[in-house]
Amino acid sequence: MKLSATEQSTGGDLLLLINERHFDRMFFTRDRHHKYLTIAWNRGEKQTVTIDEIDYDFLPNTILPLMVNQSFRFERPEEIVAWQFNRDFYCIVDHDEEVSCVGFLFYGSSDQVFVTLDETMQFKLQRLLDIFIEEFETADNIQIDMLRMLLKRLIIIVTRLAKAHSGPREALADEKFGTIRKFNLLVENNYREHHTVAYYAQQLNKSPKTLSNLFALYNHKTPLQVIQERLIIEAKRLLYYTDKSAKEITYELGFDDAAYFSNFFKKHTSFSPTDFRNNKVLVAEGK
Repeated sequence: MKLSATEQSTGGDLLLLINERHFDRMFFTRDRHHKYLTIAWNRGEKQTVTIDEIDYDFLPNTILPLMVNQSFRFERPEEIVAWQFNRDFYCIVDHDEEVSCVGFLFYGSSDQVFVTLDETMQFKLQRLLDIFIEEFETADNIQIDMLRMLLKRLIIIVTRLAKAHSGPREALADEKFGTIRKFNLLVENNYREHHTVAYYAQQLNKSPKTLSNLFALYNHKTPLQVIQERLIIEAKRLLYYTDKSAKEITYELGFDDAAYFSNFFKKHTSFSPTDFRNNKVLVAEGK
């Protein structure tokens, strides 16, 4: 079942997919023009989700937020409930004060966020899903407003759960956590042009050392690792899904020298860009 609502004045879309046997996303080809954020809920048994050709375990009753530019497919998509929406329906960046998910659930680190639901939260989410279905089936002049309100509630619930399980409590103080989220969003928007921690520290009016200390509280990655991992993710996507040459990718990602980019890529993946492309099936399978 696929339910959808479109706000005619803005082109905003909200989709709800339940028991869809062919649910996937191919960002660089078929779905390039459909810029949807996705919140997926596995209501079945453990299965594999493949994101940008990397396999992950998707455990039962777990929520998975997925980005606009990620390609993904599920082992058993009919067991997935998914909400998809575009910026015109609800812009999480413009409404960050409401939902506080930017730079965390979405536009965050390179690690995938999996949010586990206990029995109480399963019940709450099922109840919310039932209300979503009712609103999709109620065609009146406040339908879009009601659906947007429900979507906001869904995002808040998932964000709270993810935050509660993401690290030590002292690392998640609002001010500190807010700085980390802002850093992640800045990286997402600027990683092609700016590769140094100093640039992002300046944008945040922090010293590079302060940023490093904050990230040491939150996780084991350094700010530089976050920047470099984002570059590697995009390089892999471009090598896997497009026909762009290594030289074209070099310049697209803000590197001045193809040899330097090749060395950078090999240092982080053990493959040269050419070898990665030639061996992409083996890489995707983890061989």
